[in-house]
Amino acid sequence: MTPEWLTAFGTLGTFVVIAASAMAALMQLRHMRSGNQIAALTEIRETMESTDFRQALRWTAHELPRLLEEPRIRALIANPGPLSPELEQARTVANFFETTGAAVRHGFIDRRIACDLWGYVVIRNWTVLSAFIANRRAAVDPNLFEHFEYLAVISRHWTAEHRDGTYPKDLERMPLPEPWTIDRKDESSRVS
Repeated sequence: MTPEWLTAFGTLGTFVVIAASAMAALMQLRHMRSGNQIAALTEIRETMESTDFRQALRWTAHELPRLLEEPRIRALIANPGPLSPELEQARTVANFFETTGAAVRHGFIDRRIACDLWGYVVIRNWTVLSAFIANRRAAVDPNLFEHFEYLAVISRHWTAEHRDGTYPKDLERMPLPEPWTIDRKDESSRVS
């Protein structure tokens, strides 16, 4: 075998080793990305299930709409200074979805997974917080909570595209018992 052939085989061998290393590195990066996404999803789930966050969600859904009717609260929201502590729960919810939206927008969390898991919750909270956000934007920064808005928009598109859910059409469903019959008259008389 001539030295030229040995050099050619050596070069080919080096190429094979480099190509295999590059493929292994790409696979490792993909696994790392999946691991990072799992960590982010877990952290978001833990936050959403925390007592403090659930309390902030309830406050935002039930108290904020009533408070937004009060001129004093409207003035606090429209003030360009720091937000009043009595509105902290609204800020907590909006900031959470802002951070989640940024993670989705920049590819840390797959948008399909985010919309499938949280689309309804995102849309509901955007709707509840929209007046708060509009007035904070007017007072502070027109781009405030834009990642939250992005998440709400893609969630709205996702839910429109998946009106019948995402369950595979060709897979049978598990049997469920018949839903309870609730007398709505009785139910409304007990609510106080």
